[in-house]
Amino acid sequence: MSLFIPELVSMLADGRFHTGDELGKHFGVSKTIVWREMGKLAGLGLDVHSVRGKGYRLSTPLTLLDSTAIRNAIPTSTREKLQHIELLHTVDSTNTHAMRLLQTNALVLAPGQSWVCLAEQQTAGKGRRGREWVSPFGTNICLTLVRSFNSGAHMLDGLSLVTGLALLDALQQHGVKGLGLKWPNDLLCMGEKLAGILVEISGDVTSSFQVVIGAGVNLANKPADMQSVQQAWTSLDKHGVDSSSRNSVVAAMVHHLTQSLDRFEQAGFEAFRERWQGFDVSLGRELELVTAMGAVVGRSLGVDEKGALVLHTYDGVRTFHGGEVSLRKATA
Repeated sequence: MSLFIPELVSMLADGRFHTGDELGKHFGVSKTIVWREMGKLAGLGLDVHSVRGKGYRLSTPLTLLDSTAIRNAIPTSTREKLQHIELLHTVDSTNTHAMRLLQTNALVLAPGQSWVCLAEQQTAGKGRRGREWVSPFGTNICLTLVRSFNSGAHMLDGLSLVTGLALLDALQQHGVKGLGLKWPNDLLCMGEKLAGILVEISGDVTSSFQVVIGAGVNLANKPADMQSVQQAWTSLDKHGVDSSSRNSVVAAMVHHLTQSLDRFEQAGFEAFRERWQGFDVSLGRELELVTAMGAVVGRSLGVDEKGALVLHTYDGVRTFHGGEVSLRKATA
């Protein structure tokens, strides 16, 4: 990718026509080079229209990530705990990028401090249990928040559930209705997947360590980009949130995540349990869990004080912890 592709995308993001002369003059190159660079935008999944005498424009305007706009929209109490917001044009995965920085000591956080990374596009987005998270350029939110903790591994119980609830609060702030939580890490809207969460750990969990929280939220995804996704999905633009609100949504996510993590560190998952179960789409329903040991069918009794799923099965009441099971409706 050429060095000025990010700036070229920024110029075209308004959806208006820009002539080859105008763009060439801006970058100090010939119209031929501009034409060649336009071809590279297709590799990002962007649809560029070219009209003789008018120039080039994107078929759909983009609201690009803006760290200044995001930071200004975050309440002061949260902004003071935020070390930095890093914006990337294209990356393999924001979580992977964060883990690289942590493991090479290029990212060091004080306890209670956070660092945020966002990308316009992920080429190898990470979902739970090794699945791919589809991340078309500029059409969703790919966010990783790293938070330093000074407590032991017991603090991790229910963390992905708390993260889901924080994202739900951020989206409710933007007027999204019909939201629900699916154990352990999915956010649904009207029964369709809207966002996913991936929590990873860096450091010694017996003392101080860093939690790497990845959140992918569908913003304005097109069916053509989501053909490989096997489950029912939706995006914010289908529920009243315009793509121009992208930076505002990110700011709300960062704020609610930070506030929730502060409370979680002090009180654990128990402080969130009752409210989480109020949005649990599976509570009281017959479910089938698939684990490494086989399938288990039972009725969901919700989650316990550590965030484990509780099922009433033929063998009695059993609990299941995150990372070991997948959840779907019983088929019998």
